[in-house]
Amino acid sequence: MVDVTTVPSEEQNMSMLDKLKGLLKGHEDQARQGVEKAGDAFDRKTGDKYKDQVDMAQKKIEEQLGAEPPKDDRPPHG
Repeated sequence: MVDVTTVPSEEQNMSMLDKLKGLLKGHEDQARQGVEKAGDAFDRKTGDKYKDQVDMAQKKIEEQLGAEPPKDDRPPHG
């Protein structure tokens, strides 16, 4: 049986997510890099055993961060 007093409510989860988003505001690129590095490290440690799940988690986190990473649309230097 689950003690419902220790399980965060949906409202508490949303407020924690809002707080996290507020902390990351303006630092989305660094957060993306950290998520990517952490996922890669986890994959190495587990021998890619959970690669699909890690990739899915990384994608969901990036979706929550909002804006896509900047694309390099500059022409190559010649």
